[in-house]
Amino acid sequence: MFIDASAIVAILRPESDADELMDRLEKAGGPFFVSPLVRYEATISLARAQAQQVKKNTAPTPEMVAIAREAVDYFVQDLEAREIAISSDIGRIAIDAAMTYGKAISHPADLNFGDCYAYACAKAYRLKLIYKGDDFAKTDLA
Repeated sequence: MFIDASAIVAILRPESDADELMDRLEKAGGPFFVSPLVRYEATISLARAQAQQVKKNTAPTPEMVAIAREAVDYFVQDLEAREIAISSDIGRIAIDAAMTYGKAISHPADLNFGDCYAYACAKAYRLKLIYKGDDFAKTDLA
């Protein structure tokens, strides 16, 4: 199962659906996969959320980013998730995803850059995808 950054952020913040997402991961049982882009997106999202709790419209500090990175790293390690390298094939699939489901073409799935790469990783490795929200629900990976 490929883990999208949205699921990691929802679990680590924690958001209202954190328990449901953890239950889905436990039920799936692995193996789990992430990519460097997922780690980046989850880390920056967590750091931004922390900064917003301190003061609205404030950028995260390097320390906030470091703490968020550590949390994401521990989460990935705890799940024994493996990292998928971003290959040229995955890059092509991500562009295909953008052309089919992307925000740039105004598709209802509204996939952004990170979403297109999560989609591509799951598609390339024939993995189920865990995510928060309804964007991927409007793709063929639903």
